[in-house]
Amino acid sequence: QVQLVESGGGLVQPGESLKLSCVGSGFAVGEAVVGWFRQAPGKEREGIACIHARANVRYYERSIKDRLTISANDAKNEVYLQINSLQPDDTAIYSCAARPFATAVQPLCLAPTPDDYWGQGTQVTVSS
Repeated sequence: QVQLVESGGGLVQPGESLKLSCVGSGFAVGEAVVGWFRQAPGKEREGIACIHARANVRYYERSIKDRLTISANDAKNEVYLQINSLQPDDTAIYSCAARPFATAVQPLCLAPTPDDYWGQGTQVTVSS
């Protein structure tokens, strides 16, 4: 059974950084496309970073790509998202999703489907 569990969210001040973690089970992170999404209050969910770890291919959403780093640890079956220079507009629920055995990273970020696997999400709040 595929499961994803996110952690690492919390309350941070503007300008600070966070590293979110997504632990997978029931599939191999290295043989899947895994992505990070966020949904702010009153806004639609958006895919911000996706990775195929074994192929070393990444996709970042253009407007915030300079502040993001997505990475993976095959041995731990985890995918991480480093977010720098956090601002109040970054306040959202951050979730990870996986598409096992996929190879193209951009489609997951741009068009996730109900067939993809999702975690419950972790809240990130940026406030002074």
